Amino acid sequence: MTGPSAFDTTHTRCPDRLQHTFFRSGFLQHPDSWSWTRRSFLKTSAVGLLLLGSKLLCPSISKANANELPDAELTFFNVHTNERLQVRYRDQAGKYDLTALDEVNHILRCHHTGEVAAIDVQLLEHVNLVHKAVSGAGEIHVISGYRSPEYNALLVKRSRRVAQHSLHVQGQALDFYVPGVKLQEIRHAALRLQYGGVGFYPRGKFIHLDSGPFRTW
Repeated sequence: MTGPSAFDTTHTRCPDRLQHTFFRSGFLQHPDSWSWTRRSFLKTSAVGLLLLGSKLLCPSISKANANELPDAELTFFNVHTNERLQVRYRDQAGKYDLTALDEVNHILRCHHTGEVAAIDVQLLEHVNLVHKAVSGAGEIHVISGYRSPEYNALLVKRSRRVAQHSLHVQGQALDFYVPGVKLQEIRHAALRLQYGGVGFYPRGKFIHLDSGPFRTW
């Protein structure tokens, strides 16, 4: 969803110097899309990705290697479309499965318009780390994944709590809950990681995670 000032461009964009380095390296596309190309994925392992993200998000992750990463199998259930996806998006060597990522993009599409967009794999790794810390087997019930600009603009009109520059529009945020797991437990697990954004919505009965800079609300 949003936070008090969580989605100002000063919070959601990396510093200009780092942006220049990342984009010139070919890892990331234009900052407005934050999409990974298929060619980049073929050259990038999960470890390399986390090392890249750790410069902005979590210094402790820079020590990770493929053997230390949790298993990359997740089960998503979209509460709006009643679709379910059990997927392994990365192998044991840390290589991403492009077909599996396409399936993730589909189930986390904008439920309002049906628009599909690339989901940031740093977000997937964030969700996976938190999920494994609290349950490891429970389904992730998706409230909101990617949002089309059209749908986000509609939500902004309905509520002042929705950010105009939401990371959902960039494919970098997920609102969810895990049946049988208390929201406080998910939140505490996420806060221990100190990786990305962590939003707690007890009234809405969901947790927000994103792949922006670490912050909490």
